[in-house]
Amino acid sequence: MPTLAALSLSHVLKLNEASLSGVKMGSKWFTGGVVAAPRGRIQFDFVLDGIRYRPSIKRPPSETNLRRARERLGVIKRQIQLGIFSFAEEFPDYRYPERLTGISKFQFCGEVFDDYLAHCEARLRRDDLAAATVRSYRKILNGVWRPHLGQLVFQQIRYSHLIAIADGHDWSKKTYNNAISALKRAFDFGYRDRPLRENPARQLRCIRLRKSDRPNIDPFSMHDAEALIAPFTAIGARRRAITMSFAFSRACGLRRKLPSCSPMSTSSTALSASTRRASMASIGARQRPAKIAASNSARGRWPF
Repeated sequence: MPTLAALSLSHVLKLNEASLSGVKMGSKWFTGGVVAAPRGRIQFDFVLDGIRYRPSIKRPPSETNLRRARERLGVIKRQIQLGIFSFAEEFPDYRYPERLTGISKFQFCGEVFDDYLAHCEARLRRDDLAAATVRSYRKILNGVWRPHLGQLVFQQIRYSHLIAIADGHDWSKKTYNNAISALKRAFDFGYRDRPLRENPARQLRCIRLRKSDRPNIDPFSMHDAEALIAPFTAIGARRRAITMSFAFSRACGLRRKLPSCSPMSTSSTALSASTRRASMASIGARQRPAKIAASNSARGRWPF
């Protein structure tokens, strides 16, 4: 005959088994949405865009790591509510990226380049961007950056990767600045959907061009200058103002003055006498009103 104590203990055990029979050991109620997965991994369980995802990370499922994973899951759920969650940054080694949809979809850098170039084409049709600028952006993005970045996840690109690509090219200062500028514009376009994320391309800096780095302007030759002025002088006296204006502009820096050592700069090969007279006449016409005003002011008259 079993004793009363033995009967009461077996009864309590049966009640406990009955109360726990409706609770599954893997349910989120019991695990907090985080469970230990095989091969030393921790699995998360959450819903994004109406779809249930169960990605995992490679962490030993110890008690401390499971507690930290539950805390991280709480942060993930808050990010989902705010619309700032990035699946690619949180779980970069997810095995099924093709299953992601909507804002959780992995976006590759080549897709961002395509979207930006399409935006530039739209601006070109609105006459908001020059055709040469669009061609330059397409040439730089497709020829320089796409071979290195096209197949990478856009959110996973880091500054160190970008600067390593730029430093690997033997560019002049101007070419370097053009390549960096086009990349920064494309990345700024891509990160407009991610305002709270840090754009790594913004840390890239263009090289400051000094005056010595700028090429010298190629001046007109004497033959070209005479050929440009000749049609105006042939029109007649009533169009002489046009001749004087052009000659004065040319003498004052329309093109840079030739070096003193150049034979073109000697008096024997200077402008023709008629052109010099037109230049002096234009200068005198501009200075004469100022002289008259100064004389009138000295005599106590108003300059007008």
